[in-house]
Amino acid sequence: MTTLSSKPVAVITGSARGIGKGCALRLAQSGFNVLINDLPTDTDRAALQATADELRAHGADVAIHACDVADLATHEALVAAALHRWGRIDCWINNAGVTVKQRGDMLDATPESFDFCIDVNTKAVFFLCQRVARHMLEQGQIGDQHRSIVNVTSCNVEALAITRAEYCISKTASSMTTKLFALRLAEHDIGVYEIRPGIIETDMTKPVKARYDKLIAEGIVPMKRWGYPADIASTVNAMAQGQLCYTVGQAVTIGGGLTLPHF
Repeated sequence: MTTLSSKPVAVITGSARGIGKGCALRLAQSGFNVLINDLPTDTDRAALQATADELRAHGADVAIHACDVADLATHEALVAAALHRWGRIDCWINNAGVTVKQRGDMLDATPESFDFCIDVNTKAVFFLCQRVARHMLEQGQIGDQHRSIVNVTSCNVEALAITRAEYCISKTASSMTTKLFALRLAEHDIGVYEIRPGIIETDMTKPVKARYDKLIAEGIVPMKRWGYPADIASTVNAMAQGQLCYTVGQAVTIGGGLTLPHF
C-alpha cells in the first residue's frame, strides 16, 4: 500500500527542459515532490534524468515517467505513476506542447501539421484535465493544500500568427478547455488556470532566435527582453500555492507586454 506523502505533489508534462523544467525547479524549491514527463526517446530520457538530478538538489523526491501524451492510452499509467509513488496529486501542469511542422502561408497548412498540433496541444490537454479532475474529486483536499490544474497555452490565444495558424487554433481550444474545467470544478475549490507565454527563450524558439532578437530590439516587447522559463514558473508557483484567491479560470499572459495594443 502506498504511503501518503506529507509533501504536496506536482506532475508536469513536457518537463525535460524549457518552461516545464523551470516550473519543476520552482515547485521543488517550494516544497513539492515532482513527477517529470517527456517523450520516451533516448535524448529526452537523458534530459529528464539531468533535470531530476537538479530537482533532487532542492530536496524534492522525484519520479520520471516518459510517454507521449498525444497517445491517450498512456494517460492512465502517467497518473498512476504519481499515485503509486506518493498517493496524491495536488498540482497538474499540462505544459507539453508542439508547434507547426513548418511555418509558412496558412493557405499551405497540411492536415498532418494540423493534427499534430491538435493531438498534443488540445486533445491531450482535455483528456488529461478530465482524468486528473476525476482523481482530485475522489482524493479531496489534503490538509490545507490547494489543488490545481494549470494549462500552458500561448500568447497566440490573443495575438494571431498567420504563419502558424494550426498552432494558434490548437492553443485557443485549450484556453476554452481551461474555462470549462474551471467552471465545472469551482464549487470543489479546485483551481484551473491558464498560462499564456509570450516570446520565451527555449528549445522551441531557438530556430527563430535571430528573428525575435531583432523584433525585441525594435520594441515588439515593451520590456525589451526575452522571457525565460523562470518568469513562467513564478506565476505557476503562485497558482499551485492557491494564491490567486477567488478566481475561476484565470488566464495570465506572461509576455512582457507583447500583446498589449501599443504604438
